[in-house]
Amino acid sequence: MYEIFADLHVHIGRSENNKPIKITAARSLNFANIAKECVNRKGINVVGIIDCASPYVIEDIEKFLSDGDAYEIKDGGIIYKDKVCIILGSEIETSEINEHGKTGSAHNLCYFPFLKDIKAFSNEMSNHISNITLSSQRADISAYELIDIVEKYNGILVPAHAFTPHKSFYGNCTDRLEKIFKEKYSRIPAIELGLSSDTFLADTISELESKTFLTNSDAHSLPKIAREYNKMLLEDISFKEIVKALKNENGRKIVANYGLDPKLGKYHRTYCEVCEKNIDGIAPVTKCDTCDSRNITMGVFDRIEQIKDKPKTMSPKNRPPYYYQIPLTFIPGLGSKTIDKLLNNFETEMNILHKLSFDDIEAVVGEKIARNIINARDGKVNIEAGGGGIYGHISNVN
Repeated sequence: MYEIFADLHVHIGRSENNKPIKITAARSLNFANIAKECVNRKGINVVGIIDCASPYVIEDIEKFLSDGDAYEIKDGGIIYKDKVCIILGSEIETSEINEHGKTGSAHNLCYFPFLKDIKAFSNEMSNHISNITLSSQRADISAYELIDIVEKYNGILVPAHAFTPHKSFYGNCTDRLEKIFKEKYSRIPAIELGLSSDTFLADTISELESKTFLTNSDAHSLPKIAREYNKMLLEDISFKEIVKALKNENGRKIVANYGLDPKLGKYHRTYCEVCEKNIDGIAPVTKCDTCDSRNITMGVFDRIEQIKDKPKTMSPKNRPPYYYQIPLTFIPGLGSKTIDKLLNNFETEMNILHKLSFDDIEAVVGEKIARNIINARDGKVNIEAGGGGIYGHISNVN
């Protein structure tokens, strides 16, 4: 058994032949470039690419496999350059109606072991989605129905960014996942926390005690891969081993979650759409303290305060530690040229964030930037919270 890094939520912007897949993602995000970025720059061992149900992406995967640097393995997944395992996934938006008759929509991450499985899934979902070539399209079915289709093709389902105000279960569909999935709730091994939440917030909801927490990047560009990630203990890198880790089976498990301080996320605090500002105050904030408007985007922190059923965080004993991780792109003074210089000297972002000393970094980029990186690693930063779709930011480094 050994420890690996995994980011299980990365988007594709365009196919190899320039067909749009995820409209809001960068054109450079294609299947091959993601694999190369994980090997050459990020140091990620397992990556979940979650737009693989698009027929255009399926064509790219088939070409990728035929080029000879990658191959499918018997326990599921595609191995590239013998260094990274690619998990084939699909993000599906489901149509939900809660117990009060209110409609909402939520994103689901669906992971599959083999190309043949996701091809069959894509074919069936084309009956429920008007344009299967695009990512994250709304299906005419609920998650309660979707999970059966996913498992029909040997996959697993994980609720995506579970607390965000748009396109999530807790954010705009329900106050309890069990109300959505009912008797199938036990078949969900994990939930994805999202950038604006963390373990300490999520563990104030008692129904999540049995669920593994995932910290993934939801990357819409190559540099954002691994801005959040998971450290897992596995026998080898494969789909089968990842599923065992999510289910805490046979010693496989997540040993640590690395994520942004939730204040850096885009939806941490409630935002007034009229005044165009975050609303300060004791959570949960439900109206603007300046204009009294209820035209707000409720923040993740405020929503969790509204629906939690524990007076304080009481994580289960087997919950792994959550480490606040500030990616290089968030650290003041680090532009793309400086990051390239660091990567040229130290190979991967994982090396820079976890292993290097102040002296190592200073020798390449100077004292000020080295100090910023080390202080960010040690949590010695001041953060102004994000909200309303605007990321939080580091106001200064101590």
